[in-house]
Amino acid sequence: MPTFSALKGEYARLWSTMQIVPTRAAAADAMAKQIIAGKPRYLAVTAATGVPYHVIGLIHAMEASLSFSTHLHNGDPLTARTKQVPNGRPRTGSPPFPWEASAADALRYDGLDTVKEWRAERIAFVLEGYNGWGYRNFHPTVLSPYLWSFSSHYSKGKYGADGDWGAGLVSQQCGAMVLLSRLIALDPSIQLAPSGEVAPDMDVEDLQLALNVFGYGLEPDGRYGPKTDAALSNFESRLAAFKARRAA
Repeated sequence: MPTFSALKGEYARLWSTMQIVPTRAAAADAMAKQIIAGKPRYLAVTAATGVPYHVIGLIHAMEASLSFSTHLHNGDPLTARTKQVPNGRPRTGSPPFPWEASAADALRYDGLDTVKEWRAERIAFVLEGYNGWGYRNFHPTVLSPYLWSFSSHYSKGKYGADGDWGAGLVSQQCGAMVLLSRLIALDPSIQLAPSGEVAPDMDVEDLQLALNVFGYGLEPDGRYGPKTDAALSNFESRLAAFKARRAA
């Protein structure tokens, strides 16, 4: 399983360079406003778990299309325990389950109630893990649409169902990090913890041109996608190895 320390730099770069696809902006705003409308119910779960309301709202959007009649775990109906993974939740109580009680169970089941800080990188890590690491493990050239759909970081490739990969499929669901950016813009009460890492002080095209000096062969199109991210990560690894040799 990937670790936060290994991925936080990637998430910081992606978050700082993300641009919302203009034709998708209205849909992203509409969903963000729905999350804000549900804020009182999310805050009740925040009181029980410590998980910020906006994180709960993001999971609710991604897993249950913002329906308060389904489990936050996976979108199964509250009239019975969950059938999909995770199966049989909540373990206690009897159906039909109150949405707030089931939501709190879902967050505790995944250990989100133990997270102490909620900067953008941590939210990205938690949410990608909540959805699963299939994209990263089996299709590493496609950034997870669960996070980045409707943004400059994603174009196509998705699972149509569990284990059913379609290279030409395009996600029609707004990515969680796009939603987060709109929530922050629309609700000033949302304050993220300071980012642990900052992106280089240059635009993406300048970064691509600089990397090309070292032979990466990127198209300088100003879009921070998987190829640019992989090239930057490789360059950082080479630079670290160079510094280690110099220090030896």
